Amino acid sequence: MQLLSGAWSDEPGLDTALSALILASVSAGEMPATMRLYVPGREVAFGRRDTVTPKYPLAVAAARDAGFAAVERLAGGRAAVFTEHTIAFALAVPDRDPRTTIYPRFQEMSDLIVASFRRLGITAGIGEVSGEYCPGEYSVHHENRIKLMGIGQRLTKQAAHVGGVIAVNRTELLLSALIPVYRALDIEWRPTTTGSLGDINAAISNDDAIAALKAELGVRFDVTRGRISDDLVVEARRLAGKYLPDDLD
Repeated sequence: MQLLSGAWSDEPGLDTALSALILASVSAGEMPATMRLYVPGREVAFGRRDTVTPKYPLAVAAARDAGFAAVERLAGGRAAVFTEHTIAFALAVPDRDPRTTIYPRFQEMSDLIVASFRRLGITAGIGEVSGEYCPGEYSVHHENRIKLMGIGQRLTKQAAHVGGVIAVNRTELLLSALIPVYRALDIEWRPTTTGSLGDINAAISNDDAIAALKAELGVRFDVTRGRISDDLVVEARRLAGKYLPDDLD
């Protein structure tokens, strides 16, 4: 597995475009299985189910009013929030028949996250917390009480993308966007199910979480360090607008 870092938090849509380009390259056999770990900027990432609702313009406005860029997700689900106190991950893996391995891929990634949290002294489990935002059966939670990680997938002909977000700190910042955005979308949920690693141990930092993830990846895979090429960034900049909402009235 190739491990990449680097983020462009001040360029909304670029990280999504990078993930899409890497997925296409992996599907074409031009790149090996590739994982990106990075610290994003303040974004609300909307899923397909959000973008097709009549309430979508209101939700985009709510995100922007809260100080968050609005972007459109590569991998399914409902609106998720990224901040500089979260860790984003994006894994692209080759697979000749990716539809038959959707659930094992979810399980493998969620298992990896749980093991990484264990390295930080955090007990965690896999499953949906009742009332959580962007609900999913492969969410990672603490004591079935607060959601710590959300995950989604996108498939191509011969590859799959598994992406998600880990909440490290500043739960209140997540809620400052989630509450108005979900209100605008008319989605019922319980804000008390939102949490972060810092709610359990305030000493945990982004660097700690990334180090734990890298250590666990090193146990499970033959990891090599790669580099995002300048040409790939240029191409991602060209495509970034595809993942931004059109001007909405």
